[in-house]
Formats: sequence, C-alpha cells, structure tokens
Amino acid sequence: MSKAEAPDAAAPHPRHTAALYGHREAEAMLLAAYRGGAMPHAWLIGGASGVGKATLAYRLARFVLAHGDPTALEVRTATSLALDPEHPVARQVAAGAHGGLLTLERTLNDRGMMNTVITVDQVRRTTTFFGSTAAAEGWRVCIVDSVEELNANAANALLKVLEEPPPRSLFLLVSRAPSRVLATIQSRCRKLLLRPLDDSDVARAAAGVGGFQVDDPALTEAAAASEGSVGRALMLLGGDALELRERTRALLAALPDIDGNALHALGDALAVNDRAALATVMDTLEHWVAAQLRRPDAAQRLSRLARLGEVWDNISRSARETETFNLERKPLVFAAFGLLAEVTR
Repeated sequence: MSKAEAPDAAAPHPRHTAALYGHREAEAMLLAAYRGGAMPHAWLIGGASGVGKATLAYRLARFVLAHGDPTALEVRTATSLALDPEHPVARQVAAGAHGGLLTLERTLNDRGMMNTVITVDQVRRTTTFFGSTAAAEGWRVCIVDSVEELNANAANALLKVLEEPPPRSLFLLVSRAPSRVLATIQSRCRKLLLRPLDDSDVARAAAGVGGFQVDDPALTEAAAASEGSVGRALMLLGGDALELRERTRALLAALPDIDGNALHALGDALAVNDRAALATVMDTLEHWVAAQLRRPDAAQRLSRLARLGEVWDNISRSARETETFNLERKPLVFAAFGLLAEVTR
C-alpha cells in the first residue's frame, strides 16, 4: 500500500479506545493499587507523546467507575483493567456523558478555534464536580490531558484541589515531561512512567486505528521510525511525513549551525492548511529536546538545560498559536531553529 493510498489514520480520542498495547506492568500496578485499597488519590502518568498515557488513564477511569467497590469479586478476579466496550460505563465515557468523569483538556473557544491552554476556569469546575452530593455515591475521576497545557493560574488552582482531595476522588494527570511539572504538584502524585512501545506493539496499535494490515510495508517502516510512539507512527504514515521528519532531524543534527537553504525549504514545505506536516515537524523537535534533557551528562549542564526547557515552552506555545489562528508556518520554523541554535552554542 502506498502512502497516497493509506486509509485515514487519524487517532481516535482516548475515551473511545478500548485496547491497550504494551504497558502490562503499569496496568498491573494500577490494578493492584486499586484492589489492595491503597489507591493514591493522584497519579502522574508520564511518557513520550503517543505511547498510550491517556489511553491508560481512560482505561483506569472506566474500570474504577464501573467497579466502585475494590473488594468486589469482579475486581479481585480481574486480570486487567479492560472493560467491555458495550458496558454502560464504557458507552457513557465514550459519549462524554458519565457524571463521574471530568476531563480537563484544551477546548474550542467562542470563535470555534482551539484554545492554546487549559484555563483556570476549567480547573475551577473541579470544585463543583467533587463537591456534588452525588460524589458520596461513588468515585469521581478527573483526567487532565495534559498537564503541560495548564496555564500558571490553572496549575495553581489544580494544586489547591490536590492538597485537600475529597473522599473517593482520583486524579489522573497525563504528562509528556513529568519532571517539569510543578514540584508541588509532583509531590502530591504517585508517578507512573510509561516506556516506549516495541515496534510490534506500535504496528498492532496503529493497524487497529488506521485499517492497515500489520505486515504492510508502509506500517513496518513507520513503526520502525516511531521510536515507540503509536501517535508518531500514525503521523508518519501520511503523505511526506517521513521525509519531513528526516529533513528536520538533519537540521537539528547540525545545530548550532543552520543550513539556510535547507531551513527555507523546510518552511516552504509546510502549507498553512497542512496540520499533519506541522505536527510532524513539531513532534520531531519535541523528541530531540527530550533527548537532550535525558543525556547522561545532564547534571553538568543544568543551566543550559533549564534554558532549553524555557525555549521549548516558547516554541510549543507559538506552535499552538500558529495552528489555532492558521498562521504562516515558515516564521515559526525560523524562530524555532533560531532559538535552538542560540541555546546550543
């Protein structure tokens, strides 16, 4: 199958995703904590983009909402957090209509454009949500997807709720960079870090979403280049994504030097309405930044890494604004590489 003939590989929202690939140890840890009556009130679920963090969060939420008594037989005999997609709770969660689940994520504004952050007003909804009389009847679960998208006021508002968690409350905070979450929020959560998936799990997960055959050559190539991320594999399956990724990586490898012609060509390749192309470039940049932050000599480079983290926050914010307001992509590309070149000199 050629990329031009590839089926629609847009990933569904995690609330609709029943299957979980890989992460058996992480799932077993969550199940054991719930079954043992020692469930922390907040989990910080970290890992690279597209590895299944939100999928696991929704999977746990459905299980807890469907099985409110941790001592019940169906909980004690469960071997996973799986819930039949036809179960009433699963159907309600998929429809965004379960009264026991609150999701904090970026939403559309009054102009129909995606907000660039999760706002403090959204977080303040938790007060009413957890304070309702119905809360006494069962669990209340709040999923934050993702913590990086909380603005400063929203993060502080969330912290206040985490400091005094209501009974039978469960917070599931999804994060691409848990080490950079506010230390005060981190201290109130149990951390669960998800590893990148192996190529076979990536291929099986992507095949289930995109309608590919598992042994399709295009899927095999994308899985091998995905570095353990289903989201990245799906992105690479469309159009010229693999080529864009390699061009971006080549520019990053040359930093702090910049090939002006190559940078112009990359900017020209990002059409205004091509969100997939922009996502490919931004994902490649994010993965490179994350790799820099994980380098073995990171302890000797703290000041530079702190600056790199600030630069990446600025680039990410600019990218969200570029997508939200459908701005020209080329200035973003030039600004991003200019900042990265400066911080790597």
